[in-house]
Amino acid sequence: MSYAADLIILIGALFALLGALGVLRFPDVYTRLHAASKAGPLGVGLILVGAGLHSGEPLIVLRVLLGLLFLILVSPIAAHLLARAALRSGVPSSTSTSINEFTSNH
Repeated sequence: MSYAADLIILIGALFALLGALGVLRFPDVYTRLHAASKAGPLGVGLILVGAGLHSGEPLIVLRVLLGLLFLILVSPIAAHLLARAALRSGVPSSTSTSINEFTSNH
């Protein structure tokens, strides 16, 4: 079980690294939010699951699963609110991304 937990933690760390690289490399705030809200929680969630499995205690595994559920529920909402605030503040999107259909003030 320890090797499986270690492997899950390693995969989670790779996903977190990919999310961080996406935040650094993508051209505008909207695509950066996409990288941060997709790969980041998946990486952190896998790290949590691996740490919970590594402990082997049922109460810790329950806490990890509750933390993972909270992370899955909150991350998309936070990314949506940040993107909406950026859009309302007039932060321009990159010209290499798709057409902005929300140009009017909502």
